[in-house]
Amino acid sequence: MVAPHRLPCETPEAYKPSDLAAHTTRWVLPATILGSSMTFIDGSVVNVALPVMQRSLTTSFGTLQWVVNGYMLTLASLILFGGSAGDRFGRRRIFVIGLGTFALASLVCGLAPSAPWLVAARLVQGVGAALLTPTSLAIVGSAFSGEARGAALGTWAAAGALTTALGPPLGGWLVDTIGWRAIFFINLPIAAAALLFALKLPADRGIDRSEPLDRGGAVLAALSLGLLSYGLIALGEGARLGGAVALICAVPAIWIFIRHEARTRWPMMPPSLFRDRNFSGANALTVLLYAALSGALFLLPFMLIEVHGYTATAAGAAFLPFSAIVGLGSRWSGGLVNRFGARLPLVVGPTVTAAGFAILASSGDNPIYWSGVLPGLMVVSIGMTITIAPLTTTVFDSAPDEKSGTASGINNAAARAGSLIAVAALGLAFGAVASPQAGGSALASAYRAAMIAAAVLAGLSALTGALTIRPRTTPNVPALQVSK
Repeated sequence: MVAPHRLPCETPEAYKPSDLAAHTTRWVLPATILGSSMTFIDGSVVNVALPVMQRSLTTSFGTLQWVVNGYMLTLASLILFGGSAGDRFGRRRIFVIGLGTFALASLVCGLAPSAPWLVAARLVQGVGAALLTPTSLAIVGSAFSGEARGAALGTWAAAGALTTALGPPLGGWLVDTIGWRAIFFINLPIAAAALLFALKLPADRGIDRSEPLDRGGAVLAALSLGLLSYGLIALGEGARLGGAVALICAVPAIWIFIRHEARTRWPMMPPSLFRDRNFSGANALTVLLYAALSGALFLLPFMLIEVHGYTATAAGAAFLPFSAIVGLGSRWSGGLVNRFGARLPLVVGPTVTAAGFAILASSGDNPIYWSGVLPGLMVVSIGMTITIAPLTTTVFDSAPDEKSGTASGINNAAARAGSLIAVAALGLAFGAVASPQAGGSALASAYRAAMIAAAVLAGLSALTGALTIRPRTTPNVPALQVSK
């Protein structure tokens, strides 16, 4: 999560009411909203603080990439593992462990004396988020039933959209008035309140103790994504030999992961789901589209702050229209599937998004927000709004009901993996220049290259939708569609 947006398939599995549903639900929403809000806020504010972090820690652009990618690496690798752990050992228990891990890592982030300390803490923070994110939604889904469940999930989603939207301007204000460390310290009182409420929830029993956790798959996923990320970042910094070796090693690591998932009895990413053409196509589209979005929006705050002289607060506020359009429009776009099917929105939406990136590429030299940034950003947000809900619906329609939670988790992991790879590759846009602070012209050139690349990736995602998505005769639209 590297920008003020939410991922496509954060829609709950059709959870069966557990022990939790028979007890009081008074503290469920306060606990889960506060817990998940930390991950939403953290994912949307760090980008705004990166230019200030670079000056404060006197570090390279490659290290800044690891500040973001360290978090995404462990989150993308372990989010499926975290959901399975909650099912097996109890969702409240895993939620509380995730809270504690995220809070402790946030404290270390805020106190980090150097960039390596910050990156290490971000890796641990991603582990906490991988436990928090799936169990937060699972607790809400299992605590309520019937109409109450829909209302509770709607409240949870609305709170998530609000915190995601307010994160960048709040984070920018904290950076300008207190310093970048404040964006991590603010997690501590939120985590304490969430923990207080979570401890008031009745302990739930694990509902599936018969299936072991796919620990090998989690390790192999982290190794594969880590090698890819390291290789791309190293190449961007000019370390051609080290980068090439890492990328070469990533190929067998990915192959071993795929073989492991095919052979293990309890895979966290069941290969059988990918036999469905729509499911495979939707996830390929997700990787490409979220790679485009994350890479572009990672570099946008640098352009605003380092080249055009925006404050961190102003740079954060620049994202508000994007968050508002995507947050408010995603529910409307859910009806597009019923009217046109999924294929048309999944071609039109990414195409519009690609046009938005092209506009941003052409207007990068214009420092005026209303004419230089806002038009392209609004077109991107409209394209994403058209895409997100149909993408969610396609993923759910393509999986059996009993695998809907796994399908949702895979799509979330695909979005984060695409983001991880895109941010890792950004250094290549600078050529021989290792830092966006090397000069305004170098950053402007890299920004233009990154936006053009984002437009190409979004265009490829539209092509993927056109070639792979087929209409369903019996749609199974999920009850709640939430973008992230």
